[in-house]
Amino acid sequence: MRILIIGGGIAGSAAALALDKAGIAVSVHEAHPEEGADIGAFLTLASNGMLALAQFDAAEAVSRVGFDLTTMRITGDTGTVVSTVPLGEAEDPLRRYRCLRRAELAAALRAEAVRRGIAVEHGKRFVSAEEDEEGVTAVFADGSTARGDLLLGADGIRSAVRSLTDPDAPAPRYAGQRVFYGYTTDAAPPSEPGRIDMLRGSTAAMGYAVSPQGETYWFARVSGDELSRAEIDGTTPAQWRDHLLPMLRPDATAAAEIVAATGERLMVTNASDLSTVTRWRTSRMLLIGDAAHAASPATGQGASMALEDAVVLAKSLRDAPTTEAALDTYEQLRRPRVERNIVSSARLTTRKAPNRLRRTVRNYRARFQKPGPGPSPSQADDLLTAQLDWESPLPVPAPSGN
Repeated sequence: MRILIIGGGIAGSAAALALDKAGIAVSVHEAHPEEGADIGAFLTLASNGMLALAQFDAAEAVSRVGFDLTTMRITGDTGTVVSTVPLGEAEDPLRRYRCLRRAELAAALRAEAVRRGIAVEHGKRFVSAEEDEEGVTAVFADGSTARGDLLLGADGIRSAVRSLTDPDAPAPRYAGQRVFYGYTTDAAPPSEPGRIDMLRGSTAAMGYAVSPQGETYWFARVSGDELSRAEIDGTTPAQWRDHLLPMLRPDATAAAEIVAATGERLMVTNASDLSTVTRWRTSRMLLIGDAAHAASPATGQGASMALEDAVVLAKSLRDAPTTEAALDTYEQLRRPRVERNIVSSARLTTRKAPNRLRRTVRNYRARFQKPGPGPSPSQADDLLTAQLDWESPLPVPAPSGN
């Protein structure tokens, strides 16, 4: 078997590493040039993401970038500390939460893929694919093609592959919040090593963590109308800072101090999600990561879900008797979990899940889950651990009847 992976970001590079470990030939085709990655936003990898990385031997490579997070402190708008809770498994360096830039994670995974001899091509913008009984041919904007047995669409929330697997899928939905990200070495907020602070402001939710080098990473989520591309591109960091500060100054927290100390390294994006990707696959193509199940960033699980995808897909293809059976197993195992994450994140973003999201999850539950109550939280954790354990066989789901 040979698999073509469209997209060399987090999902695509992780899938390449996991599939390679499973003994499957892969090649990665990335639209962007190798150099020129911007500073970008940061993310937090939770323990499930770090566990997934360990299954295809990439946790150590990722642990070389970013920094550990072992506790979370929650503070209200009056400055009162609401709670302090542990994060992850502090005793295991490869299971701790990790804070790092999205671009750093993608670059670390790509570098590991190259180190293992996996073919990674840059400047290959996917435009179309043709399936036949023998395989699938990907066509790129430069006129070149690639041939494989299966094509993975790991090309993000605005996936070009998704237009082929589900032509009726709606465009990504604005989730109701603008998300600001910034970095500064000039702020000195209350902090301690390994702690992320979550500030429940009166008009904005904010989080920050201070790296061992003294750099403050921060984000703020603010409800409001969707920003146009012209507004995002045409507004300077100073203007965004002036827009954000009046919302933060009434609160007795470090939020305003941090934003005021941030210079040019300040950016904003619209929080978006996908709620109705009915078809993840055809006979020769499959969506993974944000291309299939993007959630708004409120739960902080987007990257970790993509890493889980990589492990479960590789194990499915490794263990199932046919490709069709493998893809069916993969989808039945992944659908319920990622759809729950989409709804949970939407609730955090908009205070309640939109009716369309609720209907979507009910439909998927009826299609992919057995009747009766679902697993308890502890049972769900055990099931996930078994699914991610590289040495354990995957549970075989009941036939979907599709």
